Amino acid sequence: MTLAFEHPVERTCNIPQNTALLITILNSECSYAEFKELKTEEELRECAKKIQDFVTGAKASLNNITIPNIEKYRIQTDLFNFTLPQNNILNLTALTTQAVADGNWLFIKPLPPGKYELKVKGEIDSKASSNGTGGNEYNGPIGWNQTTTYNLLVNYQISTLS
Repeated sequence: MTLAFEHPVERTCNIPQNTALLITILNSECSYAEFKELKTEEELRECAKKIQDFVTGAKASLNNITIPNIEKYRIQTDLFNFTLPQNNILNLTALTTQAVADGNWLFIKPLPPGKYELKVKGEIDSKASSNGTGGNEYNGPIGWNQTTTYNLLVNYQISTLS
């Protein structure tokens, strides 16, 4: 999979019929592995919020029709387990830790079978820099604020009769 870091990316996805989609538009996360000085869940929450506050807007369209009110869909996760494999994007030691994410998400109810083009993009404060996040360049929205195009093919479900 091609990362959308610092450049637009296009993805093609085959989606089974009757499948809802949860797509991140732009999000941030903080974990104990990246921010060793953080000791509590509340500190992780504040860290993720502070980084995500660099986001100034979010946009999405489905087949060139704008999806309204995307900015209303910012949520913060519960504390979750976060596993970093060998050779991970953060260049950290492989381990399982805990993290909190904060971001703008798009939930799409199941689409009828067919072809769709979904485009998403987050906007960030032009004065923001990865130095301002205090973490790894990959853990926040800066650099990820590129257009991601999803070419969705929702497949017909073939029923079998017995």
